[in-house]
Amino acid sequence: MRTPKKRRLYLVLACLVCLGGAVALSLAAFSSSLTYFLSPRQVEAKAPPLGRSFRLGGIVEVGTVATDVSKGEPVTHFAVTDGQAAVKVIYTGVLPDLFREGQGVVAIGSMQKGDVFRASEVLAKHGADYMPKDVEEALKKSGKWNPRFGPPPNAASWDDMSVKGKGA
Repeated sequence: MRTPKKRRLYLVLACLVCLGGAVALSLAAFSSSLTYFLSPRQVEAKAPPLGRSFRLGGIVEVGTVATDVSKGEPVTHFAVTDGQAAVKVIYTGVLPDLFREGQGVVAIGSMQKGDVFRASEVLAKHGADYMPKDVEEALKKSGKWNPRFGPPPNAASWDDMSVKGKGA
C-alpha cells in the first residue's frame, strides 16, 4: 500500500529523472554546435581532429594569397599567421571586399589532410582600427601585443609580417 508520502517521493524522483535527461540532451546539442577559436600557434601545437569545425584567427600572411578557378568558382589559397606560426587555408567562394594581405581575418572551417584548413566562411576586419576580439586575444597570448603599451597594432602595420624561421 502506497502512502501519500511515498507517492510524492516517486513523483519528485520521476521529475528529477526527466529534468536530468532534458539537461543532458540540451548539453549534448549545445556542445556539438560550439565553434572554438584557435590561433595558428595553437593549431600547430595541437590541431583539432580532422573535420572538427573551429574558428581560425590571425593576420593574412604577406605573399601567400593565390587565387585560381575550379569548376567555375574562385578558389583562394593563403596563410593565416599570428607571428609565431602559420596555417595554410583554402577557401572556395568570393572573399569579402576588405580581405587582403596583412589584414586581420577569422576563418570558420576545419582541418583537412595535409595540415590544410578548409574554410567555409572568411570574415575580414571592417574598420581601420578594428580587430576581432579573438584575434586581439591571440596577439596578447603570442606576445605580439601588450595592452599596457597602447591599443592593438593597426593591421596595416603588419604588412611585412611573416613567420620567423625555426633557425632565425
